[in-house]
Amino acid sequence: MRHGKKFNHLSRTAPHRKAMLANMASSLILSKRITTTVAKAKALRQYVEPLLTKSKEDTTHNRRIVFSYLKNKESIKELFDEIGAKIASRPGGYTRIIKLGSRLGDDAEMALIELVDYNENLLGEKSDKKKTSTRRSRRGGGSKAAASNDSATEAKAEETKEPKTKKAASKEAKADDSEAKSEEPKAKKSEDKKSDDSEDKKEDA
Repeated sequence: MRHGKKFNHLSRTAPHRKAMLANMASSLILSKRITTTVAKAKALRQYVEPLLTKSKEDTTHNRRIVFSYLKNKESIKELFDEIGAKIASRPGGYTRIIKLGSRLGDDAEMALIELVDYNENLLGEKSDKKKTSTRRSRRGGGSKAAASNDSATEAKAEETKEPKTKKAASKEAKADDSEAKSEEPKAKKSEDKKSDDSEDKKEDA
């Protein structure tokens, strides 16, 4: 039974497992990314992230604590002098695991584990996306409510304008018809008067 076994022993004794994780952590700190199996990468992430958190505060006490785990002066220097300053604003989650597929031979699942702040390609893409994307908040409606109100008022204004224009057009058409009707009898009267005048002139002659 597997009662109480909360971490992966990696089929190794305790001193062998601690030495292996310490060497892998030193390699990760110096190289910024290493390739290993998925099981070892997950175990390494649990081992190295507390040490990365210690590096944010550069004190002699923290250096001695981390050295008791890594036993490597070069990695300690790199960790506290460079990496600690770079991850100072990140609240955890310093590593990323990327699965690479199966290994030839034993078909073991392989993975790449790297420090998040040292992958410049992904950081550049995220910054570009942040520049192009707009910030939207869900608190109290905010800008969405204002935008919806504006669109609603514009729609109402357009709706009110349309019937007005239709009514105006119908009124103009009626006015034109009435003017045309009123002009027709006037024209007839003028023609009748002209014909009467011409007849009177003929009689006088």
